[in-house]
Amino acid sequence: MARSMKTMDGNHAAAHASYAYTEVAAIYPITPSSVMAEATDEWATQGRKNIFGQTVQVTEMQSEAGAAGTVHGSLSAGALTTTYTASQGLLLMIPNLYKIAGEQLPGVFNVSARAVASHALNIFGDHSDVYACRQTGCAMLCESSVQEVMDLTPVAHCAALKGKIPFINFFDGFRTSHEIQKIETWDYEDLEDLVDKDAIKEFRAHALNPNHPCERGSAQNPDTFFQAREACNPYYDAMPAIVQEYMDRVNAKIGTNYKLFNYHGAEDAESVIIAMGSVCDTIDETIDYLLAQGKKVGVVKVRLYRPFCAQALIDALPDTVKQISVLDRTKEPGALGEPLYLDVVAALRDVKIFTGRYGLGSKDTTPAQIVAVYENTEKEKFTIGIVDDVTNLSLETGAPLVTTPEGTTNCKFWGLGADGTVGANKNSIKIIGDN
Repeated sequence: MARSMKTMDGNHAAAHASYAYTEVAAIYPITPSSVMAEATDEWATQGRKNIFGQTVQVTEMQSEAGAAGTVHGSLSAGALTTTYTASQGLLLMIPNLYKIAGEQLPGVFNVSARAVASHALNIFGDHSDVYACRQTGCAMLCESSVQEVMDLTPVAHCAALKGKIPFINFFDGFRTSHEIQKIETWDYEDLEDLVDKDAIKEFRAHALNPNHPCERGSAQNPDTFFQAREACNPYYDAMPAIVQEYMDRVNAKIGTNYKLFNYHGAEDAESVIIAMGSVCDTIDETIDYLLAQGKKVGVVKVRLYRPFCAQALIDALPDTVKQISVLDRTKEPGALGEPLYLDVVAALRDVKIFTGRYGLGSKDTTPAQIVAVYENTEKEKFTIGIVDDVTNLSLETGAPLVTTPEGTTNCKFWGLGADGTVGANKNSIKIIGDN
């Protein structure tokens, strides 16, 4: 197989892999996802071909709701279809997400996860938008870094086709979408080799066609609706194994070890964090620092968030774990806990599980804050990254840590291009934070 090294951000990584499997892209720009649509449009204009030897048809609508409707119609007609969005844009797509999932149409929604406006507008990253879609029936796959976006975006496309469930493929807005890294990129021949050609034929045959008509978009009364709604269960039961199958195929090609839940840390860890998104890189770095001091700590990185596979989570955890802290990058006022925490509690009932919020609106999360999570044994509900002098939920954080390997030369860049506005899809990247 061929993998070439290129320098790109997370948005371009997602667009590169997604373009291969896309015939129609329905777009409407919203920060920080616009770059994915812009890159797709640029490549289509240049005549770049997908794995079918076609140039992607790119259509810009008048809102994200229109883009989602176009995705629904295009999938119904038998064209492999993609869109790119974030935040309020994703929320406008929710009605169509229910329909696309209910009709078992394998679309992929690439999302650079971003805060949803509440008491104030914030254009930076958290998970409040994707969490708002967890009830729609879409499968949800998360990446933690630019390289992971490149590696795992094909899994979303291939698993959607084979499993007949649409995917929300997401990664952190700005923190991953605009982070520039030197990464290994897919050759389209390898991406073509990954996909199930029979699943594509089956999808085409499922399209609305006057030559083989079928009923879709009906209205059902109480005598049949419930039964028909439950009929989708086998597809969701099968999806975790399908995702792992494609992860294994990716692993075989590029030597990685992607799983539904990946563990990193001590084999005999007693304190473990469960989280998803770019914070996992910070946690990894902190764990390596703490392991050198003999600490028994670890992290479980969530990759497949929906369907949530409890057994895969249990298998990823060391048997020695005594305390779990679940980090959620959102706030749901009035809930007993945030979404990932509630899933973990439902899956694990014999372990002490704490729930913490972090990183809302792209608030920085530092190694010192991760250490505070591991050291916390009292606050079952907590926040990190802020000083909460109203409800006193924040954990006390020690001095900043230097977790880079010994001998590393540290440097700072500051003040480049301000810290981002609605036009932040240019190069205004926040490189340093509080420390």
